[in-house]
Parts: sequence; structure tokens; C-alpha cells
Amino acid sequence: MKQPNNDLHEFDRQLVWLGFAKLAPISLFVTIFGAAFGLAATQAGLNETVIVAMSTLVFAGAAQFAALELWGRDVSLAAIAITVFAINARHLLMGATLYPWLQHLTKTKRYGIMLVVSDANWALSMQAFGKRQPGMGLLLGGGLVLWLSWVIGTWIGVLSGGAIHDPKALGLDRVMGCFLLAMVVGGDKSLRLLIIWIVAACASLLAYRYLPENSNVIVGAVAGGIAGTIRTENKHER
Repeated sequence: MKQPNNDLHEFDRQLVWLGFAKLAPISLFVTIFGAAFGLAATQAGLNETVIVAMSTLVFAGAAQFAALELWGRDVSLAAIAITVFAINARHLLMGATLYPWLQHLTKTKRYGIMLVVSDANWALSMQAFGKRQPGMGLLLGGGLVLWLSWVIGTWIGVLSGGAIHDPKALGLDRVMGCFLLAMVVGGDKSLRLLIIWIVAACASLLAYRYLPENSNVIVGAVAGGIAGTIRTENKHER
């Protein structure tokens, strides 16, 4: 069966710019949180060039903070890598939900866009797809402004000294989570996404109950990703 609205994956400069502009307001909070990371990394003794390079190449706020907590302690590089992977395992689920539209792009475009996917631009793009509107411009343009804001914020934090010691005290660690929840609640309500979320949630809860600490993040994301892939393949076979 041919999928409807196959052109929803298409994007141009105008759509990318619209995505950039739409995520610009939320990027202000990303800049502040990036500054907090730059400050914390500086206080941890990291080289300024290394700090900015980390934000530029990794672009994963929570994972970078977690790695920073382990930095300099008697912890192996493998342990740090596993921790970062566990925190970012949700991207497996994001990739699964985006697959129906990503599959139409070339590999260069597909993986290039995925480099800047984060919670906020993913949620907005899924909301657009749910309304049968193009979402790739939101995904790419929004990702670019969030990435740029994170790098600029990190750079500001490195240069500004000890102005922000505790972002959690200001509630800055909750902004992105609240934004994501609002977007998901208002997004697509398709049976496919419902199944993916149910599978991911059940697997995560079981892992939380029976497996080692923090493994529930990986298990839930992998289970949801597999469910999304299988569900998509089944629809193509009909």
C-alpha cells in the first residue's frame, strides 16, 4: 500500500529557515544551560578548547554533564562511554519514529539531519508530521539553532567565570523536559506511535525493576526502536 503524503519529507531553504526561527525562543534556554556547562567544565579543570570542542562535536547536554561528573575520577573510559550511551539511548526511539520520512532521503541528508536531532526539534517535527505538514525543515532548522545556541552558551560559560553555579536551582534543567512533554501531548495520536510508546514504556519499567540501575533507558529505547521498525516494515508489506 502506498503511503499517503510521501512529500512530507521534502524540505528547502525556506522551510529550514522557518524551523530555525520557530526554535529560536527555546534556544535562549539552551544558551543559558550551555553557559552552565561551560562554567562547570572550566571549574572541573578542562581545557577551554576541549570544552568548546566537546559541545560542538557531541551536542548532548545531559550526557555532557554526566561525563563531567565522572571526569578525573578513577573511572574507565568505557564506563563514561556506557553512561553517555545510556543517557542518549532515547535517540534510538526518535530515529524509529522518524523513519517513515527519513527513509526517503539520501544517506547524506538522513545522517546529516540526525546529527542535530534533539528533544525539542524532534517533538516539533513529529507534531508537524502528525498534522500532515512537512517536518524535516523543522527538524534540521530547529536542530541547527539549538546546536548553535549550545555551542555559544558553552563559549560564554567558559569566558564568564562563576556566574551560574547551579542551573538546577533556577529550574533550567526542567525547561526542555516540559517543552518536550507539551509537544508530545499535542502531537500525532496514530496507532503506530501509541504502540511504540507502550512497548518502550513496558520494557523500561521491567528493566527498572529487574535489571541494573540506568539500564532501563537503553532497554526502553531499543525496544521502542525495534517496535517502530517492525511496525513500519509491516505497513510496507501490505
